[in-house]
Amino acid sequence: MSDVSDDHKPMQEKPKSEKIEAAVDARPVYDADVVNPNPSFQEYLYWASLRREVENADHSNVTSKGLSTLFKKLKGEKSGDVMADEAPSAPESDDDLVGLSERDAEHANARRALRQAGWATVFYLVTCDILGPFNAPYAIASIGLLPGILLLLGGAMLSKLFLRLDSVRYPVKTYGDLADRVFGKWAKHSCSILQSIQLVLNVGLICLSNGQSLSQISQGKLCFSVCVVIWTFCGMFIGQIRGLQNFSIVANASVWINLSIIFISMGFVANSVPNYAAAISTYGADAAKGPVLVQAIVANPVFAQVNGVFNMVFAWGGAMIFPEIMAEMRRPRDFIRGMAMAQGLIFCAYLLYGVFVYSFQGQYTLPVAYQGVSKYAWQTVGNVLALVTGIIAAGLYGNIGLKVFYITIVEDLFKGPAMSSRKGRYLWFPMVILYWSLAFIIGSAIPSVGALSGLVAAVCIFQFTYTFPPLLMLGLDMSIDAAAEDEPFTTPGVAPRQVDTWKSMSRWNRGFFGGGQRRLLIKVANLFFFLAAVSTAGLGMWATVSSDSSYSGSERI
Repeated sequence: MSDVSDDHKPMQEKPKSEKIEAAVDARPVYDADVVNPNPSFQEYLYWASLRREVENADHSNVTSKGLSTLFKKLKGEKSGDVMADEAPSAPESDDDLVGLSERDAEHANARRALRQAGWATVFYLVTCDILGPFNAPYAIASIGLLPGILLLLGGAMLSKLFLRLDSVRYPVKTYGDLADRVFGKWAKHSCSILQSIQLVLNVGLICLSNGQSLSQISQGKLCFSVCVVIWTFCGMFIGQIRGLQNFSIVANASVWINLSIIFISMGFVANSVPNYAAAISTYGADAAKGPVLVQAIVANPVFAQVNGVFNMVFAWGGAMIFPEIMAEMRRPRDFIRGMAMAQGLIFCAYLLYGVFVYSFQGQYTLPVAYQGVSKYAWQTVGNVLALVTGIIAAGLYGNIGLKVFYITIVEDLFKGPAMSSRKGRYLWFPMVILYWSLAFIIGSAIPSVGALSGLVAAVCIFQFTYTFPPLLMLGLDMSIDAAAEDEPFTTPGVAPRQVDTWKSMSRWNRGFFGGGQRRLLIKVANLFFFLAAVSTAGLGMWATVSSDSSYSGSERI
């Protein structure tokens, strides 16, 4: 245990209202040779608390861009919406930028200028990201009614992590930044790689799904590869939208179109026999014509039921882009409001649609539910509407995936220009072309929508939605409690001295058992949540591989 010198004696903790003044008084330490390139955990918390104080003082009304904005622009009229960058706001302080290099300060200002989105934008983006319940009936058909209903869960752990760790000086730009704050660079790179894989697979899968729909509309008269290429070019066009605030315009449209598909296809399903030919093509010759069977718990093999669960995870998951959405919000605390409304709508839509379609079609339910009607005209209605929502969702995934790549590789690794700068815009255009070209290659190589959905859910989506959040929360709480006996944080840019390190058992004991009984119970709950999620993810990977081997060659779309 090291002694504390006179120059670093603990100071009495200041009230939050005085922290900004303390930061200003500490300006002399911000010399280029003094600023720590690797901030301490306590410094992340310090600047984040200052940022939350500024946001709490901001009571401006933020109106998100909706369809009316698009229509007015097309007519050449001026929008009457009060946007975040036009609304009166609390004065911004440059204290967050003191001591940064000119390049870092420019990047910080550029990112601060991007923070325009409000809670309504979150509602549109989260709903656009998650709402697509067209494989929910397939999941319920694989596992039965009761487990399918109990599967739908949600949480707000990522929001709490973001609010505790994000600031203008040290912004949380991606999911990997949350992992970096808690566990270090290795965790950041692991999350970024996994997130990039998931997003490009999602884009490729949507290109494939849209290509399937277009091929069905043309009744096989159009080459399937051409069908996929068409949507790849559409994605390259929509991918030029960079800001999520602007993307909320098309996300708004996606929400209403998806809801239209749900109710229209429910009417079709109630008045149509199942699509027996498609069911035989998907599940094999054993799926012959017969009575529709609806079971509370389906007696399928274990791997088939687990694969059904992870198809629902694929439909419900979407937490991997939540930090990126919060990073462009004017007041990130409003994320909970937008997410709660989106989750409520999504839960009702998934539950209603999944149970309704499965109750009418039973074992003949297809992975893409609206294609399960027998009449071609009715299939075409669902396909055409789904083409639009699919490419919008793919554009959102591509937007986030490219931002992760740009921030991690171009800005951080190669010290390139800020994404919002003119040079950044020039780099963004060819990167969009390359990204969607890669998605086309992946989509063309995919043999099965259902198998890939389950695999992506088990390997990627499940981790970001269920495995990583409790682990990060556990790490955050342990880091805070372990630092209780360290030197208090007083001077920005100077790491406080620690009484021990994570190599000592004393720090682990203090981190896990410290903070009182309530915090201990929360840590134990997060630990068991994490372990259960890891086990479930492993089971999902096994089930997906087993299911793919079982149906190999029987589902080619």
